Amino acid sequence: MRVVAYALAVIIMATMGALAVLLPGWGPPDRVGLIALGLVGVFVLHLLARPRLTAAPDRVTVVNSIRTHVLEWAEIVDVRMPLGEPWPTIDLSDGTTLAVMGIQSNDGARATAALAEFQALLRGRGEAPEPRRG
Repeated sequence: MRVVAYALAVIIMATMGALAVLLPGWGPPDRVGLIALGLVGVFVLHLLARPRLTAAPDRVTVVNSIRTHVLEWAEIVDVRMPLGEPWPTIDLSDGTTLAVMGIQSNDGARATAALAEFQALLRGRGEAPEPRRG
């Protein structure tokens, strides 16, 4: 998705730039408008290409279209992707959930493998130690 989105962004800006330069009889406001329209398209494509999930030894970074969330492994209770859902959901220890748009169910086997890999990492690192009693 990321490669396609950024390739389309380059094509859109090249097309709008060429049109802004080559179209006869257009004034400066029209030419600037074409460039601005191209920039809006590039921005939307950037938002679509931005999502990802990065697992580091000490934290997990979930980048969605607008926001970035940095989580400690112990904050994550579970991750699941029910059949038919577009992306997985992380259950957090505070009772909230967080969508992980970086794994798309449309990717089929690749999404299943990425989810299984993240679940294995979660099982290995995610559980906080039991509090001492007494």
